[in-house]
Amino acid sequence: MTDLDALIRTTLDERELAYDSPEPGRYLVTLPGTRKQQTNCWLIVTKHALLVEAFVCRQPDEAHEDVYRFLLRRNAKLYGVAYTVDKAGDIHLVGRTALESVTAEELDRLLGQVLEAADGDFNTLLEIGFATAIRREYDWRVSRGESLANLRAFEHLLKPTESES
Repeated sequence: MTDLDALIRTTLDERELAYDSPEPGRYLVTLPGTRKQQTNCWLIVTKHALLVEAFVCRQPDEAHEDVYRFLLRRNAKLYGVAYTVDKAGDIHLVGRTALESVTAEELDRLLGQVLEAADGDFNTLLEIGFATAIRREYDWRVSRGESLANLRAFEHLLKPTESES
């Protein structure tokens, strides 16, 4: 185990974060959230950098331009990571930091930024990119008498507008 591996493990253990390490230099960290139940974040040690990669949400169903505009604007406020989309259009956070810059404090700051962005922006991304699906889910649940508890964050999308009433 390298010194960097020991630093990463110690930092994750001290912060009581769940993680798996399938091999030295690769860590799948589970960051607990409030809006998004959890965010899985890879920490990958390469020859010159520590890579950070986290899945945020799948490709939006609608309003792609609005979603991408939000992501680009949000990138200007993020530390150490940035939003990107993969070939399928799914949304991720990615970053890289030079190995000599990796300290427990820097690792904590990077993981904190991943959590703040992925968890903090999650409902906004759903509102912009999945509004129709949220309304459809609401209607389906109401018709079956199902719980609406996890749709409370989207109540403002579900209330009829004055033109609909």
